[in-house]
Amino acid sequence: MYERILVPTDGSECAAAATEHAVTIADRFDATLHACYVVDVDAVAHAAPELSLDDLRETLREEGAAATAAVAERAAESGVETVETVREGIPEEAIREYADEAAIDLVVMGTHGRQGLDRYLVGSVTERLVRRSDVPVVTVRGP
Repeated sequence: MYERILVPTDGSECAAAATEHAVTIADRFDATLHACYVVDVDAVAHAAPELSLDDLRETLREEGAAATAAVAERAAESGVETVETVREGIPEEAIREYADEAAIDLVVMGTHGRQGLDRYLVGSVTERLVRRSDVPVVTVRGP
């Protein structure tokens, strides 16, 4: 049923919870797990304008490599094959593009569970992906 499963990660506890679900599903269906981290340079550049864009990009790429490596390490414990990727862009768009390029069958991702006014004003990458994805999206609530 599923051959390629995508788990977007930001290295958070919520993403780790989603990874557990993704590994379980990938193991059950003998699927390849794709771990994707998106460097959202624009968002961070606004928060830390004193940093050079190149330094920021490199730092976030290193963070992304560590986050996807953690997914791959967890998957390897269950014998699940993993593909790691770090991309730049708007997270929701980059995830959708990768899902299309890699012919992903299922996306498994964490949700931070925003509540109240923040949820309606800000939204989340997960919520936008659920609304716009061409493939099923399983959301996992973090600890």
